[in-house]
Amino acid sequence: MAHSEANPSPVPSTTTGPRQRSTLLLAVVLGVLAAAGPLATDLYLPAFPAIAEDLGTTEARVQLTLTSSLLGLAVGQLAVGPMSDAWGRRGPLLAGTALFMATSLLCMFAGSVEALVAIRFVQGLAGAAGAVVSLAVVRDLYEGDEAARFFSRLMLVSGMAPILGPLLGGQLLLVGPWPLSFALLAVVNGLGFLAVLFFLPETLPRGDRRPLRPRALSATVGRLLRDVRFLGPTLVLSLNFGMMFTYISSFSFVSQNELGASPQTFALLFGLNAVGLMAGTQLSGLLIGRIDTARRLLLGLLLGVGSVASMVVMQFTDTAGLLTMAAALAAMMFGMGVVFPSATTLALSSQPPSVAGTASALNGSSRFVFGGLLAAVAGIAAGGEASLASMVWVMAATGALALAVFTVTAWLGRRPAA
Repeated sequence: MAHSEANPSPVPSTTTGPRQRSTLLLAVVLGVLAAAGPLATDLYLPAFPAIAEDLGTTEARVQLTLTSSLLGLAVGQLAVGPMSDAWGRRGPLLAGTALFMATSLLCMFAGSVEALVAIRFVQGLAGAAGAVVSLAVVRDLYEGDEAARFFSRLMLVSGMAPILGPLLGGQLLLVGPWPLSFALLAVVNGLGFLAVLFFLPETLPRGDRRPLRPRALSATVGRLLRDVRFLGPTLVLSLNFGMMFTYISSFSFVSQNELGASPQTFALLFGLNAVGLMAGTQLSGLLIGRIDTARRLLLGLLLGVGSVASMVVMQFTDTAGLLTMAAALAAMMFGMGVVFPSATTLALSSQPPSVAGTASALNGSSRFVFGGLLAAVAGIAAGGEASLASMVWVMAATGALALAVFTVTAWLGRRPAA
């Protein structure tokens, strides 16, 4: 564990048992916070066709509710990150979870798709607190392989959201209308608020905080964007998120309209694909100490690109079926499960804890910018319908670009200083 003297850690150092229990509790609390965004994304996916019908709109407009949420997450992180570096971690977390709960309730009563798009943007702004600060807390307490191990634990907990989210969302449609999904979101974020209030201590001491000065902040951001050790893994991670949200934004329509799935079947397959993501994160954790972080990242990229290539072949030869596409998507998600903790570790461990919030904000906002923009573009055909062909081809192009970025930035990072 790093910085044990400077940072008051919630993980005691007396005995192994209490330390393990405290680490587990920290992983659960941060996992609930980190899961808020994925749950808000995935829980209502099975209801996309029902929302389009109920609000009298097109599939493309319903997809904009996902895009607006992701863009809200991107913008919000740019604000929350520096705030958490200046004011500490707990305050922004409490405010963010409270606002997220309120906007979840407002989504239930949206009478038009335009209103839902607007509320979802604000919900994304609020969700940025959990996305940014949970990573910053890990950077406050850990570095190197220890950080990678904790990120793997964190993704194991938060990874339950994309598994349970669509399954719960599909079952909720059997019970009542689509607003029930947002009622459940409000309950989950209420639990997150209580978890922060009672179980998460402050991890950034006052002496390590950086005042919010625009000139100093712009200098920090500029330095981060020029640092290939930070920029390379961040771009690779962002492009992989673009691949994932291309799948997330399109597969509900594609599976139900082109491949013959019911909402419940889609939810089951989506959950199984999320198991692939979780399995990849745990493989990444098992490889720590055996393969260095950069090679783990390359392994994940190759797995993802290979899986997408198989989807291109199936689409091009007109042999794509529901089960074969789901299997290829699960393999792609497995590769991403290796990529996510590895790229996050490389990016954040390259920076000191005093700028962890700002670095986490840039890292996170870029992910959701790429995800939001590609979610708006991928899978939208000329008639405003989701398309299997464009979903697959956009993922293939994005995956190939991620591999190219990794290759170039890894080479630049190894060059001797001039």
